Amino acid sequence: MTPPHAEDVQTMLQWNEDPEYLRNVDTDIAIPYSEKQLEDEGETKDKEVYFRLRTLEDEQLIGFVVIHSIEWNNRCGQLAIGIGLAEHRNKGYGTEALNLILRYAFHELNLDRVGLDVIAYNAKGIRAYEKVGFQLEGRARSAVYRDGKRYDRLLMGILRSEWEAHNQIIVEGGQA
Repeated sequence: MTPPHAEDVQTMLQWNEDPEYLRNVDTDIAIPYSEKQLEDEGETKDKEVYFRLRTLEDEQLIGFVVIHSIEWNNRCGQLAIGIGLAEHRNKGYGTEALNLILRYAFHELNLDRVGLDVIAYNAKGIRAYEKVGFQLEGRARSAVYRDGKRYDRLLMGILRSEWEAHNQIIVEGGQA
């Protein structure tokens, strides 16, 4: 995870050309982001922390992850993640990024809960969330309309204690 770089925008504009990416990254209308919108991402620093995902080998930009809608008084936030190109999906990058952002959310931001929502047809995303310990908390029935069909929006969450138990982190000893 790295902070955004100015040159990232051109790569991210290419992700807009992948309908699978657009359809899974958000429940809102699958409209590509403009160059200006991408440049402005992560600018509301008081309620979100925004990172770009890069490969370790060559630092190639492959995605983003953000904790947004942070409620500091409640120690809660919402997670969003996207892996841009199909060639980078299903390689474990998402799972690794989820573990990194959750470690950051719980140990650096001192959050106690991270939630997310995902469209029910995004089976790969749901598996990745469950793999790192997210639990299904509810469902907004028929909340997303795509391709003339209605889909549920699944509400998932994870608590700090659950994530630590899931990852067998020894908190008192300071080891991870």
